Amino acid sequence: MTQAAIPDTSDDSGHVGRKAAISREDLLAAALRLIGPHRSVSSLSLREVAREAGIAPNSFYRQFRDIDELAVALIDLAGQSLRRIVGAARHRATSGRSLVHGSVEAFMEQLRADDRLLHVLLREGTVGSDAFKSAVDRELGFFEEELRIDLIRFAKADGVTLHEPALAAKAITRLAFAMGAAALDRPADRDAEVVEQLSQMVRMILVGARALERH
Repeated sequence: MTQAAIPDTSDDSGHVGRKAAISREDLLAAALRLIGPHRSVSSLSLREVAREAGIAPNSFYRQFRDIDELAVALIDLAGQSLRRIVGAARHRATSGRSLVHGSVEAFMEQLRADDRLLHVLLREGTVGSDAFKSAVDRELGFFEEELRIDLIRFAKADGVTLHEPALAAKAITRLAFAMGAAALDRPADRDAEVVEQLSQMVRMILVGARALERH
């Protein structure tokens, strides 16, 4: 999108030499640079993001109504990114067991890859505003639907059926994100333990779903 030059090159912070044009991607990248495992996007101010992007605060409104709209855009972007990564791991799976372990490993590896988008997704569901929580919930819903389809596919390949596969997918997704958020505050050398524990918990859910269907 082509934008007109922004004549204002200074504000009350005294910052000069700002960019003549700014995109949504520039502002999202600026916000990502400011956050991390211990800094939520909900704690950012509009002026702070504008300063990081090198624009006057008023220019922010060319792309977003407010900081909340920017945060929701970040959450959407984070969900898309993680679905690609975990989806690729699921499609490499050759059995239900490898589906579980491969997906959990991919999730934890991305957690430790300084993926600030993933940190946004994990943090905003618990500390953000209602709008942020709704956006995270929507992204989790996408994960759950994709996982539901895969669970049915692998169960069918094994000649079994699952009781309430949508509910099983929801239980697995919510568990994984809760443990991932907790893992952010723990040393990385405990990740192997987390992967093993989470994999076992997921298998327990699946075994339970199969048993309930039989009875």
